[in-house]
Amino acid sequence: MSKLWDLSHIRPQADSVLDGDTISAMFWNAAAQRADKVWLREKHLGIWRSWTWAQVATAVQEVGDGLMALGFAAGDTASILSNTVIDWVLADLAVLSAGGVSNGIYPTDAATQVHYLCEDSRTSVLFVEDDEQLDKALEVREQLPLLKKIIVFDMEGLRDLDDPGVMSMAALRELGRRYHAEQPQALAQRVAACTPDDLAILVYTSGTTGKPKGAMHTHRGLAYTVRGYNALLPRYETDECMCFLPLCHIAERMGGEYFSLYTGARLNFVENPDTVPENVREIAPTVFTAVPRVWEKFYSGVTISLKEGTRLQQAVYAWGIRVGERIANHVLAGEPVPASLKARFTLARWLALDNVRKLIGIHRARFLVTGAAPISPDLVKWYLSLGVPMLEVWGMTETCGASTGIPAARIRPGSIGPAASYNQVRIDPASGEIQVKGTNVFAGYLNQPEKTAETFTEDGWLRTGDVGAVDGDGYYRITDRMKDIIITAGGKNVTPSELENELKFSPYVTDAVVIGDKLPYLTVIIMVDQENVEKFAQDNDVPFSNYASLTRAPEVQALIQDVIDQVNKKFARVEQIKKFFLLDKQLTAEDEELTPTMKLKRKMVAEKYATQIRAMYQP
Repeated sequence: MSKLWDLSHIRPQADSVLDGDTISAMFWNAAAQRADKVWLREKHLGIWRSWTWAQVATAVQEVGDGLMALGFAAGDTASILSNTVIDWVLADLAVLSAGGVSNGIYPTDAATQVHYLCEDSRTSVLFVEDDEQLDKALEVREQLPLLKKIIVFDMEGLRDLDDPGVMSMAALRELGRRYHAEQPQALAQRVAACTPDDLAILVYTSGTTGKPKGAMHTHRGLAYTVRGYNALLPRYETDECMCFLPLCHIAERMGGEYFSLYTGARLNFVENPDTVPENVREIAPTVFTAVPRVWEKFYSGVTISLKEGTRLQQAVYAWGIRVGERIANHVLAGEPVPASLKARFTLARWLALDNVRKLIGIHRARFLVTGAAPISPDLVKWYLSLGVPMLEVWGMTETCGASTGIPAARIRPGSIGPAASYNQVRIDPASGEIQVKGTNVFAGYLNQPEKTAETFTEDGWLRTGDVGAVDGDGYYRITDRMKDIIITAGGKNVTPSELENELKFSPYVTDAVVIGDKLPYLTVIIMVDQENVEKFAQDNDVPFSNYASLTRAPEVQALIQDVIDQVNKKFARVEQIKKFFLLDKQLTAEDEELTPTMKLKRKMVAEKYATQIRAMYQP
C-alpha cells in the first residue's frame, strides 16, 4: 500500500472508461470489453465462486428474454425483494435491458409495505429471494391485480410448490433460453431502443415522516453520475470491492453495482449481514465503502480486543497509534512529514498497526469511504492514524448518491468536502439549507407531483433538508437536519448530531438520540452495543439474564454514565447531557424505530418512548 503521507495514488479519473448513455448499454459494452475477466464473486457453501463478465451476460440475457416471454413490456416495472445477492444484480440488469423500470424493496419490509410499494410502482413482476420473502408476496398478491408473476431466486423448501403465479429463477432462465432461440435479437433491440431520458430505477425513501416516496432516476442521470464518481473516488479493474449494504438503497446501487459495472472493479458479495467482519478479512478490499455504524463497530472490536491483550501489546499499540496520530496531524495540516517520523511510523506499522488493519481486513485498502450518516471526526482521524485515509461523502437518494466528497489530497475531518465536479452545491442564505442542482438530481417522486414541487426551489435547486456552512476553500460542513435542530427552553440552539457522534465513538454505544427541544436541559436515549456490553458484564461479574436486565444493571448504568461524562467535557454546560435512558430491547431492521440502514428514527423514538422521556424531566 502507498505511504500515508503520499496520497498521489488516489487520482481522479476524468476520462470515460466505458461507452454507453444508458445503464443497460453500459453493461453490454462492459460485457463485450471484459468478457473473460472476473466481475462478481460470492461465497457458497464455504467456497468463493467467481462470475466472469461473459457468465453474467449469459445470465442477464436469459433472465431478460424470460421476462419478455412473460409479456414484460418496455416501461413495465419489476420489483426485487431480496437481501444483497448476485441474483439481485442479474434481475436488475435484466429488467433494465428489457427496457423496464427496476425497483428494490428492503428484505426487512413487512407484507403491508410490500403491498404499498408494489401497488405504487405498478409492479407486474416481483422477484423474491426465498420462501420467507415469498410468504409476504403471497399474503398480498390478491390485492395486486397488476402483478403477473413472482420469481423466486432460492427454491430451497419450495420444491413441492405448485402455483401457476410463481416460478423459480432457474425456470425463468430456461424460458428465456427457449425464447432466445426463437427471437435472438429481441433483447438487444430493447437495449438499443432505450433512451437516456427513460425512467430506469425507483428508490423509495425510508418514509420516516409518512409513506415512502419513490424517487425516480433516469438512465441519463445514472450514467452521468457514475462517470462523475470516478472523478471523485477513482476505481480500477484491479480493485476489490465489497457488496453488502442493501442494493435497494442508493448507496450500494450506485456506489456498488453501477460504479463497479462502469469501472470493472471486482464486486465481492458477503454471505449475510452477520458475516461481514469475517468476509472483510477474507476479501481484504482495496476500496471499502460503508456507513458509519460499520466503521464504529470495527473500532469497537479493536478497542475491546486490546483490553484482552497483554500489557506489552497494549503498550506497543498505544505507542504505535501515537506515532500514527502525529503522522495524521501533519497530513491534515498539509505539512511534509519529517524523515525521522516516517521511520518511526514504519516501525509502528510493523509492530502493531499492520496487525490492527489485518484484524479489521483493511490492510490492502487504498482508501475507505464513509457516508449516509454523520461520522465522528475522531473516528476518521483514528483510521488515518492506522495509515488508511478515510474519505467522507455526502448526498441523498434524490441526488443519486454523493454530491460532495473529501479529496484524498486534503482531508478535513468534520467536513463533507467541496461539491463534486458533476453538480452544483450552495447554501441558501435565508435558511442555511444546503441545496443541489445538476443532471444527477432525480426526476421527481412517482405519483406525487405536489411533494416533488415542494422539494425544489423556484429556480430549480433541490432542497436537501440539511443545514450547513461552507468555508473559503469551498469545503462544506453539515450542522444538522433542519427538522432536528434543538432549541432548549433557555433559547440555546443545539446540534444533536455532534453530541450523538461523540457518544457513538464509545465501543459501548451503538446509537443515540439527544432530546431537549423546548425543554430545560438535554437528555439522551441510548442503544448499547450488546456484544461489547455483555463482555464488560462478564469480565466484571455483573449478573444478567437477558438484554433488558443487562441494560438495567447498576454497573452498566455507571459505565454509560462515564461515557456521557467524558463526552460532556467537550461541550459547554448548556450543551451537556443531564440524564439518559437505555433502550431495553435489542433493535433490528425489522423494528419500526430503526431505518433500513440501521439508524434510529428520531421522531419515532421520541414518540414511542415519550413516557421514559417525561420521566427524565421529573424533579
